[in-house]
Amino acid sequence: MIKKIAVIGAGTMGSGIALCCAQHGFEVVLYDTASEVLKKAEAGVEKITIGLVAKGKISVSEQESINGRIRYSGDINDCKADLIIEAIIEKLEAKTSLFNSLSEMNGSATIFASNTSSLSVNQIQAAFKYPEQMAGLHFFNPAHIMKLVEIVKGKNTDSAVIEELHALCVQLQKTPVVCKDAPGFIVNRVARHYYLEAMNILEHGGASIEQIDKIMEATGFKMGPFRLMDLIGNDINFAVTESLYQAFDNAPRFRPSPIQQAKVKAGHLGRKTQKGFYDYVQG
Repeated sequence: MIKKIAVIGAGTMGSGIALCCAQHGFEVVLYDTASEVLKKAEAGVEKITIGLVAKGKISVSEQESINGRIRYSGDINDCKADLIIEAIIEKLEAKTSLFNSLSEMNGSATIFASNTSSLSVNQIQAAFKYPEQMAGLHFFNPAHIMKLVEIVKGKNTDSAVIEELHALCVQLQKTPVVCKDAPGFIVNRVARHYYLEAMNILEHGGASIEQIDKIMEATGFKMGPFRLMDLIGNDINFAVTESLYQAFDNAPRFRPSPIQQAKVKAGHLGRKTQKGFYDYVQG
C-alpha cells in the first residue's frame, strides 16, 4: 500500500504532483538538488493553498495540514518511500542514473514511476535493477488541477504495479488511462499537431500568435497553443517534439518548428523565464 511518496524534481510539474498528493492525504518528500528551486516550489504551493482558502475550497486548518504533509529536501537520502515519482529533465541518461541511485536506498517493493512525456519506459527499464517495479506515470500541467494521468506499462512492468498506480490515481481524484509504451504515448502523439500546425500558420504569415490563441480558445480549448507552450515550457515542449521526430524516423508531420527552436536558444522558455511567445510580469 502506498503511504509515502517521494517526488524527484521540484519544478512546476514536480511541485504540482507533490501538492496533489498532499491534498489527498499522502506524506510527500519533494526533492531537488537546487535550494532556490525548492524555495520557489514551497512559495508556490503556499500561494496556491492560500488561494484555495480565499475561494472557500478548503479551510485554514486544511491548508495547514496540506502544507505540513510536504517536506522539502535537498538530501537524496530522504527519498525513501513506497512510491518514487521522477519529474526531472527529459534526458534518458539522467533518469536512468537517478533511478539506479534511488534503488540503492529503496528495495524491490518500492514502485518507481517516471513522469516522462516522451521517453521510452522500456528504455528506462532496460538499465534499471527492478524493471518490473517501474512504469510511466504521466501527469499534465498543472498537475494539481488537470484530471488526466497516463499510466504507461512497459514490457517488463508487473501488472500488480499498474493496478496499484491506477488505484492511486483514483484516490487522487484523477482520470487514469493505461496505455502501452509507444512514442508520445497517447496525448503527446495526438496533441503534437496542436502546437506544430499553430507554429506553421505563424511561420507562413497566416495569423498572429494572439489570433491563433484567441480562435482556439473561442472554439472550446481552455488554452491556445502558444499560451499552453509557454505554460509547459518551450524547452520541454520542443524536446518532446524532437523525441517524436526521431522516434518516427524523421516523419515530416513531427518536424520541430524553427520558431520554437529559436525561442529555446534565446532562453525564452515561457512563464518560468518571464518571456516566451508572450511576456509575463513576475508577481
